[in-house]
Amino acid sequence: MSTSAATGLITRPLAAIGRPVLQGLASVGRMVLFTLSVVSHLVRPPFYLREFAHAIMTIGWYSLPVVGLTALFTGGALALQIYDGSSRFSAEAAVPSIVAIGMARELGPVLGGLMVAARVASSIAAEIGTMKVTEQIDALVTLSTNPIKYLAVPRVLAATLTVPVLVAVGDSIGIMGGWLVGVNRLDFNSAAYLKNTVDFLEAADVASGIAKGAVFGFLVALMGCYYGMTSGRGAQGVGKATKLAVVASSVLILGANYLLTEVFFSG
Repeated sequence: MSTSAATGLITRPLAAIGRPVLQGLASVGRMVLFTLSVVSHLVRPPFYLREFAHAIMTIGWYSLPVVGLTALFTGGALALQIYDGSSRFSAEAAVPSIVAIGMARELGPVLGGLMVAARVASSIAAEIGTMKVTEQIDALVTLSTNPIKYLAVPRVLAATLTVPVLVAVGDSIGIMGGWLVGVNRLDFNSAAYLKNTVDFLEAADVASGIAKGAVFGFLVALMGCYYGMTSGRGAQGVGKATKLAVVASSVLILGANYLLTEVFFSG
């Protein structure tokens, strides 16, 4: 076997490993640069208030029904599960407090963020991706309008501000779902259930969930805008960008949730 052939046998497996690693690092670098660009434009004029108001409606108001229904059924199911588990230790009285704390600290922000990711990240990626395919983004550049400033900044800012509100509303609806199941299905006294909820739920529990909501909203809109602006040509490219936006948003939400939980727990 010649030296060149032997070298090829060694380098080909390394190239097969190194190529996707380098591509992944390049993608991470582009994403970081895009994030820095969006953040830097958040505080610099011009400000497109009409686009911002439209994003508030589409991201916040129109996401309220799906977030509310998700929280309602989650709160009810959580009450049933906790009651079934706590009854084995004769600790049924802990159901109201655990439902409230679980919804406020964990399930409310995470499930709300995932629902918004499924609805909003896909919508943003498809909208901006279609604009790229139809050369509307090129038209913005021709008109001396920064696409990041006009398309990404209003959506990212709107999501960062509205998702915490959705989380707060979802927490309330989820606790109400637990109360409905507790009173009507598990024979809890209504006044005692509500008193137990208020006594054990602390402001820090609610604040941590709302802070998570702000981070999740930022990530969802950022991924939607990034994959929309980097979309490939044609319907297949837009579909792939939409899929990647939802997947990336969901994974980042779960990863950020763990990191933020570590921060709040250690604090």
